Amino acid sequence: MSRYLGDDFLLPVIDQHNKEWFTSGEIRVQFCKTCDAAQFPPEDVCIQCLSYDQEFRTVSGEGTVESAVEVNFPVHPLLADKVPYNVAVISLDGAPGCNAIGNVVNKGPAEVEIGQRVRAIFEEATDPTTGDKLLIPNWEAI
Repeated sequence: MSRYLGDDFLLPVIDQHNKEWFTSGEIRVQFCKTCDAAQFPPEDVCIQCLSYDQEFRTVSGEGTVESAVEVNFPVHPLLADKVPYNVAVISLDGAPGCNAIGNVVNKGPAEVEIGQRVRAIFEEATDPTTGDKLLIPNWEAI
């Protein structure tokens, strides 16, 4: 799929915390091996019990729109021809308390509704500095 916000739009900078999210082609969430709490975005320390013993687990890749906004003002020059577009907050099934932010790509900005069910889809991109293949999560209404 072509990138929702355009092939020239900014790419994430990959680090140890977000690599699973942007390269696996799955929705992978950090869980604490001590207390089993899910947390997103990932951190070095569990926000529940302060354990350093973390692991990534694959969750279903589905979720629910908790909030959405229609963006009408381009916050970056590369988005000038993309407005209006939507940005949604998605609660992730299988990861209680974890929300992701992304675009619902198969709905117009005014068609994204709170409570709508969505599933992850992935945009392919190549990091020009490293050559790594990125699989950037977005969402489609189901």
